[in-house]
Amino acid sequence: MGPIGVFDSGYGGLTVLKEIVAELPQYDYIYLGDNARAPYGNRGFDTIHTYTLQCVKKLFDMGCPLVVLACNTASAKALRTIQQKDLPHIAPDKRVLGVIRPTTEMVGTITQSNEVAILATNGTVSSQSYPIEIAKFFPDVKVFQQACPMWVPLIENNEHENEGADYFVKEYLDKILSQSNNIDTLVLACTHYPLLLRKIKQHLPAGITVLAQGKIVARSLKDYLHRHPEMEQRLTKTGTRSFNTTDDPGIFDQMAEIFFGQKVASAKIDADHL
Repeated sequence: MGPIGVFDSGYGGLTVLKEIVAELPQYDYIYLGDNARAPYGNRGFDTIHTYTLQCVKKLFDMGCPLVVLACNTASAKALRTIQQKDLPHIAPDKRVLGVIRPTTEMVGTITQSNEVAILATNGTVSSQSYPIEIAKFFPDVKVFQQACPMWVPLIENNEHENEGADYFVKEYLDKILSQSNNIDTLVLACTHYPLLLRKIKQHLPAGITVLAQGKIVARSLKDYLHRHPEMEQRLTKTGTRSFNTTDDPGIFDQMAEIFFGQKVASAKIDADHL
């Protein structure tokens, strides 16, 4: 028995963990942010797979029978390989879940025009994971994508509430909306982006629904545990949270308060020993 592991390349997964804890507060959680090697968004498939698998194995070693990849890039470029090729050999009794499938399962139930926009990192866009997954569930839905490379730096430098951020928010929204006049659903396919939600809504035309992933992933995890009692019974339930980073804990704690919404005290894990 053990806690639920939550992994992200950096801070963004804390927005997902925040919603998971709100939905399922009784469980224990261990968060691992690979901040020393972030961002993952512009790295190649092999590197992202290697880094993600190292962090998943670390969470397994820390006692987690279940790990959530609260990172779109890791979910896009590493999850399937880990599930299909790695787990059967290294930990056949453990499970790794991602954030893309729960999001894509929801999209088609919300759009009325059958035209959906994906805002994400370069890595997630280039992986084509969202168009591929949405097509499996909703083949009639047309998907448009836009990479937003300036949004993560804005957020991580705590500039996302300042006026300068409006220029870059509007720039990418204008680019995605110029692809079609019928887009009615916008997916924030990066876990950093909810911190820009207020500004995004300010610059969007009326009638467009914005989907942030935290609540979707939290509800999906709740449903998963309901459908898999054999896993649910292996999870400890004392309501504890522990936070870990491969970079400086002081910097992590300061940033984590922005993403998680409360103070945390993290421990350092050396990326060289993963």
